[in-house]
Amino acid sequence: MARTDAPPRPSTRRRLVFIAVLTVISTLLFWVPWTGLLAPGAQWPVPVVVVGTAVITAAWVAFPLLLVRSFTRHSDRVARIAMPLLGIAWIAFAWTLVTHVLRLALAVAGVENPFRARFVAVLLLALIVGLGLHGYRQAMRVPPVRRTDVVLPRLDPAFDGLTIAVLADTHYGPIDRAEWSRRTVQRVNEVGADVVVHVGDIADGTVEQRRDQSTPLAEVQAPQRFYVSGNHEYLSNAQAWMEHMAELGWTSLHNQHRVLERGGARLVFAGIDDITAAHSGEQGHGADLAAALAGVEPTDPVVLLAHQPSEIGKAVAAGVDLQLSGHTHGGQIWPFHLLVRLQQPVVRGLSDHGDRTRLYTSRGAGFWGPPFRVFAPSEISLLTLRSR
Repeated sequence: MARTDAPPRPSTRRRLVFIAVLTVISTLLFWVPWTGLLAPGAQWPVPVVVVGTAVITAAWVAFPLLLVRSFTRHSDRVARIAMPLLGIAWIAFAWTLVTHVLRLALAVAGVENPFRARFVAVLLLALIVGLGLHGYRQAMRVPPVRRTDVVLPRLDPAFDGLTIAVLADTHYGPIDRAEWSRRTVQRVNEVGADVVVHVGDIADGTVEQRRDQSTPLAEVQAPQRFYVSGNHEYLSNAQAWMEHMAELGWTSLHNQHRVLERGGARLVFAGIDDITAAHSGEQGHGADLAAALAGVEPTDPVVLLAHQPSEIGKAVAAGVDLQLSGHTHGGQIWPFHLLVRLQQPVVRGLSDHGDRTRLYTSRGAGFWGPPFRVFAPSEISLLTLRSR
């Protein structure tokens, strides 16, 4: 007789854990805002409570189903519903917690219900709507140029003033942003950079799915154009993306480097695959800094393209002068940067590491998932290298 108490197979166990985690997250994302908008202390009329609860409950039930379907079926149509819902839910969740602090302060100050609860609920609703509209506008706009001077002590004066335009995290996806892509490229071209780099996460989807959105990258005008893969390319055939970028006229620094020369001086641009490449199953992919720097002279200053800031420790050990990264989006929707900071050493901007290594982390040009950016504006980064 077959045993019936055998442990679930690993795939079943993982599925159950995933469902449990998704259920908990979904419940928190929708129940917490309910406590702010429809708290019993507000004593809203019954129709308001019934309709409000029904709307939040419907969103709570629909959200995990839409999210799973958008990922498992790779459905752009479903993703265009699920992702904005995720963004609004996160904004509502975060700001409910903030307004709960205000609620407590008002209680201490002697403000009684129902006025206290109603005041906080109306304020919370205004914040959700206002930040949602603002965040959408910020996400969909053409990124502004953020200019930064970067001093590299080992840089030869011949390269003083060399400019690097950094694109990161364009994340072409379910929302068609082909026109946004063209206008972003125009803005990159307006700065007239000596070198333009894309440090990964071009798109969410395959080349065929995102060809129209990514093709404008062919129009980027610069003497040198370098690209490295991000983690999202490894969800949809990174090799195909490298080949596509080559077709568009970009040089993929696939664990490789190139040397720029000016008047006998040298400046190395190196690049590595994203750290997730080793477990992606794509043959010949995996971050290999030693291979990328093979043949580089010890006196050569090195600019390293690595999608994730977390690679900075390896860059320091290898004596890299400047690492260019993206990945963090600056947190994208406040206060998500606090969670990003648990995984990454830096969320945005210029930082120093070790004796001579500097890291610039771009907040990125696009967005992942929810089409919102709240207190984490997008950017095209324009770096001007300076010698000692």
